[in-house]
Amino acid sequence: MFIETAGPAAGIAPAGAAGRTATRRSKRRTLSPYLYILPAVVLLLVWTYWPLGQTVNLSFNDWNLIPTKPKQYVDVQKYAKVLSLPELHQALINTGLYILAFLGISVALPLVFALLSRKVQGKARTAYQALIFVPFLITPVASSAIWRWLFAPEGGTIPAIAAALGAPMGNVFRDPNSSMIAVIVIVGWQMLGFGVLVVSAGLAGISPDYAAAASIDGASGRQITWRIIIPLLSPSLVFLSLMTILLSAQWTYPIIDLVTQGGPGNSSTNIYYLLYQFGFRNFDAGLSSAAGTLFFLGFGLIALVFVELSERLSFYDN
Repeated sequence: MFIETAGPAAGIAPAGAAGRTATRRSKRRTLSPYLYILPAVVLLLVWTYWPLGQTVNLSFNDWNLIPTKPKQYVDVQKYAKVLSLPELHQALINTGLYILAFLGISVALPLVFALLSRKVQGKARTAYQALIFVPFLITPVASSAIWRWLFAPEGGTIPAIAAALGAPMGNVFRDPNSSMIAVIVIVGWQMLGFGVLVVSAGLAGISPDYAAAASIDGASGRQITWRIIIPLLSPSLVFLSLMTILLSAQWTYPIIDLVTQGGPGNSSTNIYYLLYQFGFRNFDAGLSSAAGTLFFLGFGLIALVFVELSERLSFYDN
């Protein structure tokens, strides 16, 4: 006797249900990567792009930061005003000088120190790298206090040594000819360790087989350094150069605020400190926002150009 069943065999799902289940699983697999990055995207929107949008909006308004006073729309007047200010021109020149100085201190010197550290072996090498890196861990407030004590006109160690050598020094933080140099010395002392760390990491990623093969072929140590090591270090050096260009003004801001306040006569100011003066000393939020928007566009353009150049100038160990 044969019994016909009206439905599908037991345990076998209908084709339509199986298709819907596969579709749901495919959607979950598609959405899963985005869920992992969702917290980072939310934080980026809240802490970066939302304030950036507010800054652009404020740049078209006149407002003195008093909550009870309404903003007054002034179109592009703030942009025209900020571009005509002599303080902006001086801050741009000073920022360019800071960048040039730190390209030497944060890129060239770390390369030299990192290459020299390869000749130091054992625990001495670790101590050598730690001594260079430790200043990077010191807060700007503490380092500013130390250097102000060292450069103190009365009883300071450095002026005392200079006087003993027949080259008396005044107050370097109040001299227009030396205030910027003092800021460069302090910040360069701190940031040297960061550069050495980046270059050392790049050196650790280079296989020693290249140097061994070149030495077998008769290459000298100098030839190996200039023709093999440094070209393979180019990604690290390009990254370090880009960070120096983009962050020099940020590195110098706290030191300027603590030891020179941008003076004397704006001789040591930079674009970040100028934004602080416009916004929180002159209470002109529109002017500060207009300057900040212009600086953002300028540094963004520099970053785009630099990233494009890095793809063409960098050599990779493939």
